[in-house]
Amino acid sequence: MRGIKSTLALIVIFVGVVAYIYFVDSKKPVSDTEAKDKAFTGVSADDVEEVQVRSSEGETSRLQKIGGKWQLVEPVKVEADNTEASNIASTLATIDIQRVVDENASNLKEYGLDPPRVEVGFRTKGKKDLQRILLGEKTPTGGDLYAQVPGSKRVFLVNSFLDSTFNKNTFALRDKKVLAFEREKVDSLELVSPDQTLQFAKKGNEWAMVKPVAARADFGTVEGALERIGSVQMQAITAENGDDPKKYGLDKPSATISVGLGSSKATLTLGKTDNAVVYAKDAARPMIFTVAPTLTSDLFKGAAEYRRKDLFDSRSFTTDKVTFTRGSEIVTLEKSKEKDGKEVWKNGAGKDVDAAKVDDLLSKLSTVRASTFQATADPGL
Repeated sequence: MRGIKSTLALIVIFVGVVAYIYFVDSKKPVSDTEAKDKAFTGVSADDVEEVQVRSSEGETSRLQKIGGKWQLVEPVKVEADNTEASNIASTLATIDIQRVVDENASNLKEYGLDPPRVEVGFRTKGKKDLQRILLGEKTPTGGDLYAQVPGSKRVFLVNSFLDSTFNKNTFALRDKKVLAFEREKVDSLELVSPDQTLQFAKKGNEWAMVKPVAARADFGTVEGALERIGSVQMQAITAENGDDPKKYGLDKPSATISVGLGSSKATLTLGKTDNAVVYAKDAARPMIFTVAPTLTSDLFKGAAEYRRKDLFDSRSFTTDKVTFTRGSEIVTLEKSKEKDGKEVWKNGAGKDVDAAKVDDLLSKLSTVRASTFQATADPGL
């Protein structure tokens, strides 16, 4: 009897727990994390076509999306850094309000919002007016920023990473690429320094060295040099509209880089090194800027570094005939197919030879590489 009572008691408890789960827990949200309000509603990054940024330095920049690409239109008209501009646009569309600090703030100075430290505005398609957000100081913990939307007295918090996203001066927002060229159209490269001149020409899909010697060039090394040239970024602009070249050592360049594209050419001249940067100039533009000094060490290597070091073009699996000569002795090995389709190796006398040994020999030949190159040819060869 006691066992039956215990069983009934357990059943009652179980039913109670199930009822609690159904009537109480089922009414709770799936996640304890509350959805945060957005600073701007109904905004899509793709619809943002104008951005205006006033940095903490007091510099104001205006960007517009023209033909799908971002352009800097004020204070100068140049191409914008498309990555930076797109990042700002996408971030504006997704700003979360972490917490409202004051619904009716009377003293904005204590939040760094009078005046605001950083101001960002944007306009979407079909709109005439800019929407804006003002950013103040960081909270004491440093995790958030005080923020406000103009026209409202409400002060709220946004994530502090927005400072690094929005607080950009004009130089940070402009395209800082040094030389612009289409890689697929490049057919020549010239690197000139006081020590040597390196010239390369592309024939089909292969690179050849023209100077200082006519030789095969290493495809990967030349392509790597072009990749390096195409990725060079300005460190700073020294003179937007040009200046005395002699002041920067550009009257007698320390190096010249020329990329050929058929009948056109993109040329970069390097001047003197000063304070860990190198003065430089694109021949197509008046401005003088600086680049990192590693550019010269990355590109201006000895000619041997650019030469192809593989001695044989063939590979063991593509070779069907090989001849070895030593003095008057000549050994020829040739691959042929039997009637059953089996491939065999035969010597000059038509006799079968050990295929495994031939394949091993050819494999070793295909990996032979030059370790150094002589400046002049040895008459003994």
